[in-house]
Amino acid sequence: MSSSNDKIRVLRIINRFNLGGITFNVSYLSRYLADHYTTRLIGGPEEKGEGSSLFIPESLGLKPEVLMEMQRSVNPFSDLKAYWRIRKIMREFKPHIVHTHASKAGALGRLAAYHEKVPVVVHTFHGHVFHGYFHPLITSVIKSVERLLARRSDAIVTISQLQKQDICDRHKISSFEKTIVIPLGFDLQRFTADQANKRASFRKKQHIADGELAIGIIGRLAPVKDHRLFLNAFAEVLKQCGRKVRAFIIGDGDLKEELIAYSKSIGLSTAVGTSETAVVTFTGWIREADLALAGCDLVALSSLNEGTPVSLIEAQASGRYIVTTDVGGVRDILHPDCGRTSAPGDLSGFTANLLHAVKEWEKVNALAGSARAEVLEKYSYHRLCSDMDGLYQKLLREKGLIAK
Repeated sequence: MSSSNDKIRVLRIINRFNLGGITFNVSYLSRYLADHYTTRLIGGPEEKGEGSSLFIPESLGLKPEVLMEMQRSVNPFSDLKAYWRIRKIMREFKPHIVHTHASKAGALGRLAAYHEKVPVVVHTFHGHVFHGYFHPLITSVIKSVERLLARRSDAIVTISQLQKQDICDRHKISSFEKTIVIPLGFDLQRFTADQANKRASFRKKQHIADGELAIGIIGRLAPVKDHRLFLNAFAEVLKQCGRKVRAFIIGDGDLKEELIAYSKSIGLSTAVGTSETAVVTFTGWIREADLALAGCDLVALSSLNEGTPVSLIEAQASGRYIVTTDVGGVRDILHPDCGRTSAPGDLSGFTANLLHAVKEWEKVNALAGSARAEVLEKYSYHRLCSDMDGLYQKLLREKGLIAK
């Protein structure tokens, strides 16, 4: 670095600016990392059916750059254009560190960083696509590419210990020595503030009576989220629970119409937007997750695969009890007092856990409420920024860019 007064330049690259935990994570890192850094944040646009998340970094005073060429699907023409665009940005910005987040950004960003001879390259796995997404042959190719990219990275970050074991032991992507666990970090105070008014607002809009329990499930309407498992379990719970319960499917995606039709086909009265009578309501995306979580009494997740599902961190910060499949980093983030798990695709196990949560709601609600302080401390963005600063400083010292 040319002078001790120069700031360390970080180019942070994400797949796309869609609603989800990655945008929150990179936004807090870009905004609150120590003053000796300056960060440029770039990524692709949201897909059709997804909500844009640009309001998140913009609300923090950031000016992210959207690369329209960087699409989620594999397309050699647009991928090549995105790659050259990223290289052009690197030549202009001259980053000391390139930090990529998730698969497409990781592939294009790390390849560009290698060819532009960026001193320090870091990649974070927020999840992975090594099972549950593609044909086995395609998955094998993806893993081979990831192994090559890992060798050209100075550090691999996972967001849970289980994910590290998955990346290092099961899929052999990176060595244990190169792989660092740094949990996600957020500003979770909004999930504790003014909950009574937020709860009243959500329940009034959704016509939820005082005596009704509301179960929320938040996420993209995509095959990997396995909403059918939730709907099947919910239908059985309605028959056995002996109390009024409603479900709110919060999200959007390609399977929306198919899931609405399926919900109706198994005998569930189903509505879109709001309803006074339907037991299942597809709300679409709700930007104010804190509002929705304050209004719901229980939270569910039925995925076949996950990284570290942010909706569950937010649910625990809201004091909500969770019924979830045991996938990805769920076990790492789920406080033992805050929920129960079952194997992915296990209808009987998921149903039993959901029925228990509904029948024993008063008890499980008290347990989840008592555990929220631990969650708030563990997933603070202050801790995230401190951990990342420590990693960056270590790598910069090893490259001789700062004094040891």
